[in-house]
Amino acid sequence: MAADSSVEILQKVLENEILQTAKVVEEHLDAEMQKLDQMDEDELECLKQRRLEALKKAQQQKQEWLSKGHGEYREIPSERDFFQEVKESKNVVCHFYRDTTFRCQIMDKHLTVLAKKHIETKFLKLNAEKSPFLCERLRIKVIPTLALLKDGKTQDYIVGFTDLGNTDDFTTETLEWRLGCAAVINYSGNLMDPPFQSQKKFGTSFTKLDKKTIRGKKLIFSWTSSFIWLVIWPHTFQC
Repeated sequence: MAADSSVEILQKVLENEILQTAKVVEEHLDAEMQKLDQMDEDELECLKQRRLEALKKAQQQKQEWLSKGHGEYREIPSERDFFQEVKESKNVVCHFYRDTTFRCQIMDKHLTVLAKKHIETKFLKLNAEKSPFLCERLRIKVIPTLALLKDGKTQDYIVGFTDLGNTDDFTTETLEWRLGCAAVINYSGNLMDPPFQSQKKFGTSFTKLDKKTIRGKKLIFSWTSSFIWLVIWPHTFQC
């Protein structure tokens, strides 16, 4: 009985919160409508022109991104290309991969989707075995690793699948959320609510990421089921 009572109280609290939120939104819309009603023709024309200019600017920005290779997930052939690609784009996600590593193929699948959705960010992949200098410089020790760059500087790393629920079955939304945490994409969701959809299935608990622990400063061992991802650089990659 006590439990039922608690549930009812909680439901009423939630309903009240929803009603209050709806009321605030409605009042805001009413205020905006009233503001528009009170505008004269010159003010409306000015508002229309500002919006058209904003749309024009957004379209120009989109075309600029596309001209620089945004909007698709691409492989770059060499370390030299990496520096040029990073130099010309504000936000870059680069996947350091190996051909024979199955988890790199999983990462490819999700990055292909996100590259089309977030054209504000450049999505690249680079063969780690053909990039020894760059891997050493960026301390790439686990495959797959995503280097997340802003304004030509590495801001963060996604090392293995640890930050993605520690499972091969993580969702594209989970990776999108993680990239949003690093601010390398324009994320519209709630960063405080990670979408680990397989959390209960795999019996793993997760907490909000602390960026101090995900900078890739140390050699990281990642376990998923019976698999171990470990890279010993510069000699061999072991999975």
